Amino acid sequence: MTCSKIFSGDLPELVDEIIQHLRNDISTLYSCILVNRLWCRLAIPLLWEDPFSTPTKNYHFIEIYLQYLEEKDKEKLQDYGINNNLIPLNTLFNYPSFIKYLNTQNIISTIKLWVKAVRNLSNQPSLQFYPECDLLKFIYESLFKIFIERETNLNTFDNFIFSNNDRDYFYIAFKLILQNQNFINNIKNLNFTIFITSRINITTLISYLKSINTISSLNYAFYGYHCRFNSINLNYLFTSLLKNSNISNTLKIITFSNINFNNIFGFNEIFEQLNVLESIHIIDCNYLNSFIQQILNIIKPFKLKTLFMNNELPNIELLQLLLQKSGNYLENVNFGLLIKNELKLQSLELIIRYCMRIKVFELFGFDNQNIYLLFNLIENIGQNLNYLSIHQISDSFTNNIETSLIVLQNLGQILPFKLGYLDLNLMIENASDFEIFLKNSQNTFINRLCIKIMIREGDDILLYIKEYIMKKKRVKHLSFKVNNNDLFFLKDEVKEFELYNIKVQSESDGRTYDFEVGDHDIHPADTNMLAKWKLLDFI
Repeated sequence: MTCSKIFSGDLPELVDEIIQHLRNDISTLYSCILVNRLWCRLAIPLLWEDPFSTPTKNYHFIEIYLQYLEEKDKEKLQDYGINNNLIPLNTLFNYPSFIKYLNTQNIISTIKLWVKAVRNLSNQPSLQFYPECDLLKFIYESLFKIFIERETNLNTFDNFIFSNNDRDYFYIAFKLILQNQNFINNIKNLNFTIFITSRINITTLISYLKSINTISSLNYAFYGYHCRFNSINLNYLFTSLLKNSNISNTLKIITFSNINFNNIFGFNEIFEQLNVLESIHIIDCNYLNSFIQQILNIIKPFKLKTLFMNNELPNIELLQLLLQKSGNYLENVNFGLLIKNELKLQSLELIIRYCMRIKVFELFGFDNQNIYLLFNLIENIGQNLNYLSIHQISDSFTNNIETSLIVLQNLGQILPFKLGYLDLNLMIENASDFEIFLKNSQNTFINRLCIKIMIREGDDILLYIKEYIMKKKRVKHLSFKVNNNDLFFLKDEVKEFELYNIKVQSESDGRTYDFEVGDHDIHPADTNMLAKWKLLDFI
């Protein structure tokens, strides 16, 4: 009897647990909704948790949301040139209530794609009287009204404010949320990526946040050159949050991206009040000396998990004190191209001495001395390493072929048995130099391998890739570019790799992170491109 129930899908608890494990497998979830009513009822909420995540692939789901509009708003859509026949008369589920993750940038992009598609189908003369921007904002406001009225229970809310136009959209949502604060009451992960030209009022953010009592992850990314404005806002944001909410007992993760720490004050007092803080991520921030000087006064453990130093290094003495305090927690480290090699050398020596839990390491630009130190670090941390990026970035072949060759001759035999990600950007004399690395690394399985090679001789390096990677199935995802020729655009070659279950991807699909920060991943802004990071399970 029990077996027959299992095969018929009549054990809701068991089926629910199975389907929950499939939440990231969209195609399988679509198949589940066709099995029976129970499977459909369990799978549909998962499919509608984050509908705006891929706006370029699907945007017609907006029509389902618009079904919940009041009649007067549907008539207004008709005035804007949107045919009401596109909107379904009824739906089987309360789809807006299933949303867990909202990203303002993705919402705007999805609306634009949908409006462009449906207005092309209409020849109504009334279109000329209504600017498209008005229609976009009307739909944006309508969607938020629907989400609020349908009691959406948000988990993660990403706010991207890159321009004054984005700021206008932010205020549209902000006005509605202030009137219906239950909408954001239970948010766990709250992320702001702000560009200074948008001139967002920091007091508005405080009003926006002070009623949230459940934030466990806060990401604050700031871009611009008005340093004093940046520092004052940062202090005001945190001091106000601590005074006006229960955040001191809920906030577990803080991420600072592109923050200027000049003129900050009282940070040691702020961090002392955060009772459950589990990790801090510092990504490409400036005036680190000022930040560290205050952190050293904290009595509690300072659980620094990420330290990306693309722009500057702190004073070496201060860095040593910071690593003495936080080195046992540090997992993600980056040295950018702008950092001088002699400073990288000193910093690497400190990291080798104090940090044994490194999972992610990036080195952009190197010389012979610091690359050998990197080898020592890799050997010290062993199987803990999961993401490694080594970039020799220069316009000169002569100065960099020697150091690239050192990498190829030594790296392969010290890599762990399994890597989530390996990213190599090197300059070599001929293809046989790269074969050395491929031979030495045959015992390492790599989930995603990104290779960018500048080669002086015209040898066909792709032959070695096929021999040591494709045929031996050592990689799941491959990005491969030689002298600006991207494998991704060679259709016949791509099909050949697919026969070996290797997915060829473009170079632009490369640099990715997942900092595993709670119930849902944070979405910080890309430090180089002002674009949202694509997140994969590497860590």
